[in-house]
Amino acid sequence: MSFSVKVDFDVFYRDTSRRLMRYAYGLTGDPGEAQDLVQEAYARAWQRWRRVSAYEDPEAWLRLVVNRLSTDRWRRLFVRRDHAAAQLPGPSVPPPSEDVVLLVRAMRTLPAAHRRALALHYLLDRSVADIAEETGATTSTVKSWLFRGRAGLAAALGLDSPEGVRRVR
Repeated sequence: MSFSVKVDFDVFYRDTSRRLMRYAYGLTGDPGEAQDLVQEAYARAWQRWRRVSAYEDPEAWLRLVVNRLSTDRWRRLFVRRDHAAAQLPGPSVPPPSEDVVLLVRAMRTLPAAHRRALALHYLLDRSVADIAEETGATTSTVKSWLFRGRAGLAAALGLDSPEGVRRVR
């Protein structure tokens, strides 16, 4: 590849990598897995950079790749858990806060479409119209996903009852 193509990719990577990492973390709830997904997405983008850079929104292509990789990994979750249990423990890392654990657990109870819409909207500050365009859904469908996703999170976190609301205050 020519020097200018490499520079273009480097600039694109610097401008988008943090947002894509937040998005992947919102989908997976696991920083290590999110990092793997993002790394794989950028590797695929690099291999196809001439074509991908010509797209109207190359970052949307990356999010699509991350979303598909995430879906594949969710399908194999049980196999990975069994394999991980057989591995030796890794280096000591401080545990996530209780709030993060509860939120991740609650996100995992949601359907994939709701998780994706919530991650795009709240972690990447994408508008409803942008999400609709990216997912191929109507704006009313995206609004429904966001509403149902928030309701699902509230229920999973116990915030849909008067006791849960008092606990948050």
